[in-house]
Amino acid sequence: MEIYILGIIISICGNLLISISLNIQKYTHTRQSQLGTKPYYTSRLWWYGILLMGLGELGNFAAYGFAPASLIAPLGCVSVVASAVISVVFLKEILRASDVLGGILALTGTYLLVTFAPHSAPHVTANMVERCLISVQFLIYFFSEVVLFCVLLYLYKCRNMKHIVIVMLLVALLASVTVITVKAVSGMITETIRGSHLQLTYPIFYIMFIIMMVSCAFQIKFLNEAMKMFDATEIVPINFVFFTASAVIAGILFYEEFYGLSLIHIIMFVLGCLLAFTGVFLIARTRPKIKMDSVLISMGKISGKSSTANMQPESKDNKYGGLASKLGCNSGMQQEDS
Repeated sequence: MEIYILGIIISICGNLLISISLNIQKYTHTRQSQLGTKPYYTSRLWWYGILLMGLGELGNFAAYGFAPASLIAPLGCVSVVASAVISVVFLKEILRASDVLGGILALTGTYLLVTFAPHSAPHVTANMVERCLISVQFLIYFFSEVVLFCVLLYLYKCRNMKHIVIVMLLVALLASVTVITVKAVSGMITETIRGSHLQLTYPIFYIMFIIMMVSCAFQIKFLNEAMKMFDATEIVPINFVFFTASAVIAGILFYEEFYGLSLIHIIMFVLGCLLAFTGVFLIARTRPKIKMDSVLISMGKISGKSSTANMQPESKDNKYGGLASKLGCNSGMQQEDS
């Protein structure tokens, strides 16, 4: 088996876990708002979602050690398709024509990505990472990212501009740093396991590891803020497009993954990205509304608890209807976390 195929398999499994995790977290945010209970982070169900996300990200982390970043990152569309399947199977949503078309486009795009993306990349070593960090193209790219991040953070925090594009761009800029560091750390660990020169003795390994952990933590922070403010139907496609674009650019500029790739391969890779983007938007847009009361009643029956009227607001309440409509892309975990 080619080593990049192993990376693809690991990445797909990781993205499936991440899809389940994001649905659990969004469900917890909405349910906690409906019931007016404690903050979401006091919920065991939310922490189960975080645990699954950790496992999924661990799978993606390992995948970056076996395949180029520009090949692994676009496979995130698997999590979007999985979310649609979860909604249909567990929440009994209607399977729409746009879901089927979006799934076909996403899978077609994934096939093109896997086929025409770079299948090989230079072995990641400490010396290579140090050399790439001081390259002219990366320094220009990194400086531009820092400036843009500071401007967006100022607009978001100081000017109180809570637009979804601003929040998701913050996540994407952090994701770009995360991809670079994850690829570096995973690659150096992989090289060490393969029996090459021990890479863990170099200070650059620990520097990249610390940056990776910090960027991941802030990604989770901003992503959870976005999930509290916006619908999952908006978050999922925008996050996928922004993350994929930032990861591919990072792979090209830092690891030079497209070096020597033919023009036809580049064109087909871009086409695969566009098909995957289109499929994700078709799947995520205008998901059917799900009534929160029916989900909570169902959970109450399963857990053996009776559902009372004072557990939730009346369905005719405007606030309740607005919150209930935000369950469009979420899976229902049919177990009580209290």
